Amino acid sequence: MSAVKPLLARVALIAAFLLPATARATDFTDLWWVPQESGWGANVVQSDAFMFVTFFIYGADHSPTWYSAELTWDGTRYSGNLYATQGTFWANPWNPADHPDAQAVGTGSFTPSSLDAYHATLAYTVPGVGSFSKSIEREPLTQIALGGNYIGAQAGTYSSCSSASANGPYSDNYSLAVSQTTTSATLTFTYASGATCTISGATLQWGQLFDMPSASYACTGNLNYTTTATLYEVKATAQGLEGRLAANLPNGCREDANFSGVLL
Repeated sequence: MSAVKPLLARVALIAAFLLPATARATDFTDLWWVPQESGWGANVVQSDAFMFVTFFIYGADHSPTWYSAELTWDGTRYSGNLYATQGTFWANPWNPADHPDAQAVGTGSFTPSSLDAYHATLAYTVPGVGSFSKSIEREPLTQIALGGNYIGAQAGTYSSCSSASANGPYSDNYSLAVSQTTTSATLTFTYASGATCTISGATLQWGQLFDMPSASYACTGNLNYTTTATLYEVKATAQGLEGRLAANLPNGCREDANFSGVLL
């Protein structure tokens, strides 16, 4: 088990109350589209279990059409009313009288993929007008810079280990150096517990998020192994960097973790 933990040497803050009972839910705030259908899309802004969606779509006469939706999480999907609004011509002074109360004209839903945080199904219905249901994905605009030096913390769990005593939560502090090219990234974590782990591989950008499937994952020091890992939902924030990690380790262990760091 020395390859996975001086596990409990790594657990500098082993107390379970320091770890969330479950990982925080994915934030779906992003621009969403169908790549083969450039020209329309949906802007999603999520606030906990609530989602506000605006659509840039077109009517039967091909003119721009404005809908918005207010959707609430029901355990499977976000669903709620679809609204049509109208207002003052943009080149004229604002006139509140041009803005009657928004009227619900239909229903809509946003169903996240069960496989990842990058795909979803968008559906909405306007009675008397039509129905829509399509698979959508996050739309990247420009490459987002991840490179830099960070300081932060990681919290995770080991599970399915051949030695039951190795299973359980852990947390650790680290310094992190990230280098990035247009198609790859390397993250080197230097942990307070004495391990140094380097994760390196190809990157895929999905809107604001990055994915690193089948990345090389090599650790030295208190941890000593070479395997593969998936980094996912990696995001540059206003203060730094955050993401998630999943890896299969020696002795049957599975590692799942969240990490976050502040840019130095």
